[in-house]
Amino acid sequence: MTPTQPFVLRWGIISTGSIARSFVLDLLIDPKTRDVHDVVHRVIAVGSRILVTAGDFVRKYANGDKSIKTYGSYAEVYADEDVDAVYIGTPHTYHYENALDAIKATKHVLCEKPVTSNAAELRSLLAAAKEQGVFFMEALWTRFQPLVKEVKKIAESGILGEPVALQADLSSDFKLQELPKTHRILNPYLGGGALLDLGPYPLIWALLALYEHPSNEKSKPSHITGAMLKTPLTGVDRSTSFTVTFAPDSSSTSNTLAAQAVLSCNINAASYQTGVVIRYEGGTIAVHAPIYCPRSFTVQYFEEGNPRSVVKEETRRFEYAGNGWHFQADEVARCVRDGKVESELWGHDKSLLEMEIFDEVRRQGDYKFPPGVEKVV
Repeated sequence: MTPTQPFVLRWGIISTGSIARSFVLDLLIDPKTRDVHDVVHRVIAVGSRILVTAGDFVRKYANGDKSIKTYGSYAEVYADEDVDAVYIGTPHTYHYENALDAIKATKHVLCEKPVTSNAAELRSLLAAAKEQGVFFMEALWTRFQPLVKEVKKIAESGILGEPVALQADLSSDFKLQELPKTHRILNPYLGGGALLDLGPYPLIWALLALYEHPSNEKSKPSHITGAMLKTPLTGVDRSTSFTVTFAPDSSSTSNTLAAQAVLSCNINAASYQTGVVIRYEGGTIAVHAPIYCPRSFTVQYFEEGNPRSVVKEETRRFEYAGNGWHFQADEVARCVRDGKVESELWGHDKSLLEMEIFDEVRRQGDYKFPPGVEKVV
């Protein structure tokens, strides 16, 4: 019997910034090194606002592959009939326009996080994707990594009991005083600040551990609170803390989860080693930094009826070629191959909930984008 040939997904790359470089470097790693044999990836085209930049990108990050077409505009990538799917790695506030152009060209889309500037933009994109019949997913790559799948397996097995509390933080000291005010992290026209740049990572842990937990039955949070400390340099949020609470609306509802996530992000402070702690009735799971691509986590099991006594502790470590960006690409390829328009692991409902939470936190923190940034309100 002839072995089944792997499905080949042909990619167009939109943007040549650092995040696109990381994605392409992982995309070009042989999938067999991560025991993936059913899909492979090919970079067909790279688009940049400047043609020479696209050529430099291919030379430096795609092994100088002369078969990869380089374009001096994004529109030419969308128009390329050899491109099946596009990866969008532009700044946050360009995602809506870039993704909509790709969707209109009937390309499947993997769009960097945060997927849009607000929930209204995302709803508009999802409607367009549905109309065109194309796959669309936010590139929250953490969700597809092997460690995350193992954490969920343990958490949802019931061995630790129900989740009750979660703390997660992602911070980085960007040396704000040394940055130009046009830098993406400071520029409100680019959606700058801690929440949209770093916030998706603490939040994804809350969503996968609490929102996705079987006892929650995909019920939305019962309460969201947020507070922001803004930098006087440009007015974007320097430090943001927010809580996401899940609780049954009434005794008659079928969801039984009662748990709270306390999340934080800062652009003027370093992260700490244990980036995520999930506390359960019968133990804890501690995920070691960096929380966007962790390589180890530790589980503590409590003595039954005595949470002050740890009877077992184990640390699990994960190694693979690359930096973890390729797992989301494998998911896109399988979904496109199977005719799906969204991922079951990171579906549209989760991206919508993410953006709704961010909209509410920004509202409570009085962080308004400059006029014209939000294309749909």
